[in-house]
Amino acid sequence: MSIGVGIFLIALGAILTFAVNVDVQYVDLDMIGYILMAAGVVVVIIGIVLAFRKRKTVVTRRDGVDRRTGERYDSTERGDNGTL
Repeated sequence: MSIGVGIFLIALGAILTFAVNVDVQYVDLDMIGYILMAAGVVVVIIGIVLAFRKRKTVVTRRDGVDRRTGERYDSTERGDNGTL
């Protein structure tokens, strides 16, 4: 979702910078457009980094003999970020 928000900010900033030719007193729309484009680039980069970060997976394997039946068992549990 953050990548989409970043692209939206870039597009909005580009529109304010390059397409809007209005003189507003006390506000520089070109500067606001550049700021929005820079913020959009930062949000896209953060979104990409978070999407492709390496996840830690914990695998727990248990095997043994069931005391009641005498049968062997083998189980494997997988969990992300240390939670099972």
